[in-house]
Amino acid sequence: MISTAPLPEVILEPIVRLALLEDLSPAGDVTSDTAIAPEAVWRAEIRSREAGVIAGVDAALLALRLLDRGIETRVICGDGAAVGVGDTVMELSGSARSILMAERTMLNFLGHLSGIATLTREYVRAVSGTPARVTCTRKTTPGLRVLEKRAVHLGGGINHRFSLGDAVLIKDNHIAAAGGVRAALERATSRAGHMRVIEIEVDTLEQLREALPLQPHCILLDNMSLEALREAVNITAGRAVLEASGNVTLATIGEIAATGVDYISVGALTHSSRRLDLGLDAS
Repeated sequence: MISTAPLPEVILEPIVRLALLEDLSPAGDVTSDTAIAPEAVWRAEIRSREAGVIAGVDAALLALRLLDRGIETRVICGDGAAVGVGDTVMELSGSARSILMAERTMLNFLGHLSGIATLTREYVRAVSGTPARVTCTRKTTPGLRVLEKRAVHLGGGINHRFSLGDAVLIKDNHIAAAGGVRAALERATSRAGHMRVIEIEVDTLEQLREALPLQPHCILLDNMSLEALREAVNITAGRAVLEASGNVTLATIGEIAATGVDYISVGALTHSSRRLDLGLDAS
């Protein structure tokens, strides 16, 4: 089980509040309010209907707590836990109205984020036995990036940039606008402080050779063949961290890792994961 510290509530709460507002505006839960007595008490469980890795428990619990602090909860399988079919993730007890009001928001967070953690674990397993590490990208759902990147971590992956302000990443369009690899790197190196990591994306071995003397911290090898990746590793000879990217799938990542690159970035972790099937049922 991989664990990581929960997000500070000051970051998490605005995201969860927005999700609740989306579901409850403008009139609240009219079904629960009309069909269930206010005093009704209910016991329920959130269970996994398939195997996977759990993520999003902190968001789910906050959604419930924002609606009713009186609900009793017991987490059985926390963030990062591996679950099988039928495993109980958490137990809930308290106001039936409150539990049902929070149900969909809780399951949306849990299902989506657990799906990312589960897919990440599959990619991480596919590169086992190699030094390569699997990392995500900024191809995330607007507003949910911090949660999705945490889910990647819970699945065994690592995080790339969280925002444009994290590091200098010179991509193909920056190179074109700046006037070439050398022009872009020289300008970035002269203006970035000593604490700024500089990475540059290259599409060809010629660009790689042009970039290396300028000593970027990291070089992104974009959409290169396996043969080109192996040659890039030989040319670089440890002078820069190498990241492979572009159309990486579960079927191809093992061979990419075997070329000797240090990192493999996979946009699919966050933009193409299938949500994990979880459900809330009476206990």
